[in-house]
Amino acid sequence: MSSTTTVTQAPAITAENVLRLFPEVNTTLIGGTHNSATHDNDLEGYDEEQIRLMDEVCIVLDEDDIPIGSASKKVCHLMENIDQGLLHRAFSVFLFDSQNRLLLQQRASEKITFPDMWTNTCCSHPLGIPGETGVGLDASVAGVRRAAVRKLDHELGIKAEQVPIDDFKFLTRIHYKSASDGKWGEHEIDYILVIKADVDVDPSPNEVQDTRYVTQEDLKAMFTDKSLKFTPWFKLICESMLYEWWNHLDSGLDKYMGEKEIRRML
Repeated sequence: MSSTTTVTQAPAITAENVLRLFPEVNTTLIGGTHNSATHDNDLEGYDEEQIRLMDEVCIVLDEDDIPIGSASKKVCHLMENIDQGLLHRAFSVFLFDSQNRLLLQQRASEKITFPDMWTNTCCSHPLGIPGETGVGLDASVAGVRRAAVRKLDHELGIKAEQVPIDDFKFLTRIHYKSASDGKWGEHEIDYILVIKADVDVDPSPNEVQDTRYVTQEDLKAMFTDKSLKFTPWFKLICESMLYEWWNHLDSGLDKYMGEKEIRRML
């Protein structure tokens, strides 16, 4: 006698059902109220500053990257919500110096999600604040560029004048999902930004424990080192697109810019 297993798929999140599925989401993008994570049992034992950052307000999306609300970083990164389909907007910066070396960071041990892992230069979220939200691709790209300038300073001490906002090249968006541990994870539409600049780096130790400039050969060697761990989005990008972009940094990158279709990497 055979048996079958039924797999229940999370419903697509829409503006119409988001509040029913996720009562902690606010349908206001900017200025809505959200519960604070400061005294939250889910965050007991974590670093105080990283708990404070869990109160930042992320942009909640439908699967077409249309904003349908906002929610705290904590709400957006709980696996119990991710498994029900909750999705938010993010960005990943790939900063290359004048020698075409990529700047990597190793995430601090204090980070709540994906601690101690190596990743691209900067990975974070545009927030539900003026200037960083956006509906439509052009406005959304403008928002993530502003967020990238803010976070490069916050995490790596890279000042805005060294990374002019118009120098960030938007390539594409990836939609991916990954667990960090049993409680936390990511489910994002991630905007990929490339910039070439020589910068002064002064990392915040609460965010970044190490940095390293790498060539393509250096990075490939790092991936063979079993003692090193890498963030899932960085691995996805490396395995699919990064080296091709890297080969065209100085000639031909334009053909990869401004991709309108979202790359589904689920």
